[in-house]
Amino acid sequence: MQPDYIFETSWEVCNRVGGIYAVLSTRAASMQAEHPDKVFFFGPDFGDHSNIFFKEDKRLLSKWSAPAEIPVRVGRWKVPGEPIAILLKFDALWSRKDELYGWAWNKYQVQSHAAYGDYDESCLFGYAAGMVMESLYQYLVESRKSKVERQKKPDFCMHANEWQTAFSIFYLQDRCPEIATLFTTHATSIGRSIAGNGKPLYDYFEGYNGDQMAQELNMVSKHSVEKQAAHHADCFTTVSSITARECKQLLDKEVDIETPNGFEPTYVPQGKDFDRKRAEAREALRKVAGEQLGGVVPENALFVCISGRQEWKNKGIDVFARAMDKLAQKIYHAPLPNQQPMDKPEVVAFVMIPYLDRAPVRDGNVSVVFVPYYLDGNDPLFGKTYYDLLIGMDVTVFPSYYEPWGYTPLESCAFHVPTITTSLAGFGEWASRQKERYGVIVIDRNDSNFDEVAEHVADDVLRFARLTPEETARARKEAAAIARKADWRHFFKYYRKAYEIALKKRTNRINELINPRLL
Repeated sequence: MQPDYIFETSWEVCNRVGGIYAVLSTRAASMQAEHPDKVFFFGPDFGDHSNIFFKEDKRLLSKWSAPAEIPVRVGRWKVPGEPIAILLKFDALWSRKDELYGWAWNKYQVQSHAAYGDYDESCLFGYAAGMVMESLYQYLVESRKSKVERQKKPDFCMHANEWQTAFSIFYLQDRCPEIATLFTTHATSIGRSIAGNGKPLYDYFEGYNGDQMAQELNMVSKHSVEKQAAHHADCFTTVSSITARECKQLLDKEVDIETPNGFEPTYVPQGKDFDRKRAEAREALRKVAGEQLGGVVPENALFVCISGRQEWKNKGIDVFARAMDKLAQKIYHAPLPNQQPMDKPEVVAFVMIPYLDRAPVRDGNVSVVFVPYYLDGNDPLFGKTYYDLLIGMDVTVFPSYYEPWGYTPLESCAFHVPTITTSLAGFGEWASRQKERYGVIVIDRNDSNFDEVAEHVADDVLRFARLTPEETARARKEAAAIARKADWRHFFKYYRKAYEIALKKRTNRINELINPRLL
C-alpha cells in the first residue's frame, strides 16, 4: 500500500533553521520522483523577506479555496525537485488558544497548562496546518475527474515532523480520520534537555522517566504534546537506533520503524566543476583566515571545521576546543631532529557556529577563526553558502555528545571531506557498520571520557595533516563512498514502509470507528 497523495509539515518548510530543513529539502527530489506533484509541504508564512526559498505560483491549485481564517500562499519550494509548498498564517487562532488547548486535553490528554516560549505558536501552526490539509483533502478527492478515479477513493498520508506540528495529527484524526498520519521525532525534547543540562544521559539511561524529567526540567507541555503524538499517530518513526531507545524509555512508545536521514547528491558539484569549486573555497578560506589572523596562510595549511547549532556540550564544541588546544601542544612538542615539512603543520580551525561571538585566535601552531554567521551566502565575512565553503575543507570534526542522526558529518562526506564523529551520533553509529573506515573516524564516547575523546580528536587531526597525497586521496574517496550509501535513493525505502504501516493502521482505525466490535 502506497499513498496517492502525501502531505508533510514542519516548522522548517521553506524556513531554514536547522537540520530538519536539510532532511526535508534533500528528500523532496526522491518524493517528487515517485509522486510527481502529489507531494504537498506545509510551512509557516513569514512573508517574502523570510521565506526566501519559496516561489509563489498562483496558477497552482487555483480553484481550491483554503479556510477563510487561515490565509495561504501556494508555490514551489526552491530545492531539487521543486515540490509544491503551501505557506500559511495562523494569527486568527490566537483568540481561540484556550479553547484549542482544552480540546487537546479532553481528547488527547495534552497538558498545555505549563506552556511557555515557542509552544503556543507551534501548536497553533500545527492546528492551522491540519485545517488547511482537511480543506485540500476534500478538494483533491472531489476534483478527481475520470470514472475510474471516482470509483476508488485516493489514499492520503500526512507526515508531521517534531513536536511543533503534533496538533496537525490531533486535528486530522479527530476531523478527517481518512488521512493516515505519521509522526517523526528527530530528537526527543527530554533527551536533548537532559543532555543539554549537564545530566549524564547514558550512564543512568534506564533509570530516567520521561514524565518525571519533564517536571524537573520545566518541559511538561512540550514533552506532553510529543508523547501523545507518538502514541496516537498511525506510524511513529525516528531517525536512528539511538533515538529509538530514547523514544521507548522517555516517551513510553517503541517506534514502528527507523527512517535514517539521507542526502541528495545533486547538491554536490561533479568533475571539473567540483575541482573548481574546491579551489575557490580554499582561496576564500585562506584569504579570510589571513585577514582575521593578521598573516599569510600557506597553501598547504590543513583546514579543519566544526559547524552546527550553538549547543556547547551536545554538539561537542567543548571537546573540539579542548582537542585544538591539545593539537597545538602536540605540534609544538613535535620531535625536532630530521623533521619532515609536515611534521609541524599549519592548522586553521574554522568554528562555523551562528552567534558565537568570539575573536580569532592565533598561537603559531593552531589558528582558530570564529565564523558567527548563518552561512546562507549573505554573511559579511565570506558571502558564500556553507556548502560553498565545506567543499574546501580537509577534515571536519563533530564530536557530539547528543546527536540523534548528525547531518553535518554526512554532508561533509558528500563533499568528499573526511570527518571525525562519535558513537553517540546516529550517523556515527551507522557509519561504524560500513566497511569504508578511512573517510569516517568514529570515536567511542560516553558520559565520562571527555578528555580521551579530545585526545583522540587531536591525534586524528594531526594524522590527517601528515597523510601522503595518496593517503589523502583514499580518505576523500572513502568519505564520498559512505555518502553514496546514504543517498536518498537507498534510504527512501524506509519511508515507503512507513507509509504502508500508516495506511494499514488507518484502515483498522476507521473500521474500529465504524464498528468497534470488528476489532
